[in-house]
Amino acid sequence: MYRYDEYDQAIVDTRVEEFRDQVNRRLSGEMSEDQFKPLRLMNGLYLQLHAYMLRVAIPYGTLNARQMRMLAHIARKYDRDYGHFTTRQNLQFNWIKLEDTPDILAELATVEMHAIQTSGNCIRNISSDQYAGAAADEVDDPRPYAELLRQWSTFHPEFTYLPRKFKFAVIAAQDDRAAMRLHDIGLLLKRNEAGELGFAVYVGGGQGRTPMVAPLIRDFVSTSEFVSYLEACLRVYNRYGRRDNIYKARIKILVHEIGADEYRRQVEEEFLHVKTLGLDPPAAELARIAAMFAPPAFDAAPAVEPDRSDPDFALWLDQQVAAHKHPNHAIVTISLKPIGGIPGDATSAQIDLMADLAERYSHDELRITHAQNVVLPHVAKADLYAIWQALDAAGLATPNLDLISDIIACPGLDYCSLANARSIPVAQKITERFASLDRQRDLGEVKLKISGCINACGHHHAGHIGILGVDKKGEENYQLSFGGSGAEDASLARIVGPGFSEDGVVDAVEKALETYRGLRHEGERFLDTYRRVGLEPFKTAIYA
Repeated sequence: MYRYDEYDQAIVDTRVEEFRDQVNRRLSGEMSEDQFKPLRLMNGLYLQLHAYMLRVAIPYGTLNARQMRMLAHIARKYDRDYGHFTTRQNLQFNWIKLEDTPDILAELATVEMHAIQTSGNCIRNISSDQYAGAAADEVDDPRPYAELLRQWSTFHPEFTYLPRKFKFAVIAAQDDRAAMRLHDIGLLLKRNEAGELGFAVYVGGGQGRTPMVAPLIRDFVSTSEFVSYLEACLRVYNRYGRRDNIYKARIKILVHEIGADEYRRQVEEEFLHVKTLGLDPPAAELARIAAMFAPPAFDAAPAVEPDRSDPDFALWLDQQVAAHKHPNHAIVTISLKPIGGIPGDATSAQIDLMADLAERYSHDELRITHAQNVVLPHVAKADLYAIWQALDAAGLATPNLDLISDIIACPGLDYCSLANARSIPVAQKITERFASLDRQRDLGEVKLKISGCINACGHHHAGHIGILGVDKKGEENYQLSFGGSGAEDASLARIVGPGFSEDGVVDAVEKALETYRGLRHEGERFLDTYRRVGLEPFKTAIYA
């Protein structure tokens, strides 16, 4: 994984000391909250309902055991002994004291971490496939390119104050595990007919108030020119993006209003100019970065297949373990979704344990997923049973990846000042309703996602089943939608009908899934059945 050079470290250290001075001035009263707000947001610090929240960047979801242990340390020392992993592959601390934030950022800096680009109208933390560098189906590791984008975008003078926040996703497999087409810009690493590496570029996706799936803007731009091409994409957006209306400020609105063809034309015109400016890094710099992502030294001995005689272990193997590009190894997803738990939360002890397992069994590497789980990307098959035993003892071995209880949920009204309704209790009640693993496995893949407001931090538009909490005459009301997908078959969910109470939406989800069981063909997921039969059979069953 990438390691800081002297420039990276100097940037982060300098930012910490700048912010320390700003916090001191705020605490002394020299600076008002209105003056301080844009400064704290540039350092990932939000003022939530009950306390400050600090969002820590985890670029493209990759970190090592030392960094993971630092997160556990901060949770113990400065928060309430836990952290919350987010849908942007970051981590949030929800109970931070303002006076502690400079010390927290200073401690993060000692392990090459920061909170830059986790807030504000800038290019946010670059996200990627949590299986990158390990997946058997990828063309190449996309993370060196994601790191190059991080360096290009950090403190970019033209893109520090964009019309609105801006999100990239970079993947390298046809199976989209990062919701790439629901980003402002999505990049798919591929090879052209000549075997050269480059990117398909999708622009104008997003969720929130006006959800859209990004159209393809360019089928192929070489890796030697892709930074210039993205610069051109951002320049066109920065030129026309609305700054007078927050609801129409995202690039998806621009692409929609002028049309993909006209946006493409203007980008190509800008690209002709930009690529003469020398913005693309020399090949030696890309090679320097790529060398840090070289695969670990895997054991060449024949694979030792795990003993499946323990039925609980076998169930976990089937659900949580994915194919690795090296035959002796596997990819392990650690579920942060226990039955009745809070999606994405982990205690400091659990975070420490995951760090220990990564250091001992996964070549000192972990990944955070956009679905709020944690991945050990490089695990020898011979070590799977020992890992499962350790996870099981810590309450981290729930075998529910992509099942109904593997819910994405934002913090909602329990924490967020923007929320209209609570997300966490709904998620907890649904997992309790479907607590039986036999029942979950019978239902198969069902991606359920919950947001507590229209900003869609819980990705409800992309859920096979999506739930949106709204305020209806002072009461929490939950809209149900079906048919969304953040995968390679990207689609937006459709609202079913009138909303429900908290308990009512749980009942409605159960009715929908029982209807699916009665309608499905062999091998069909819930999403497949919905797409085949349409909304009406589900709507009839739910509102009967």
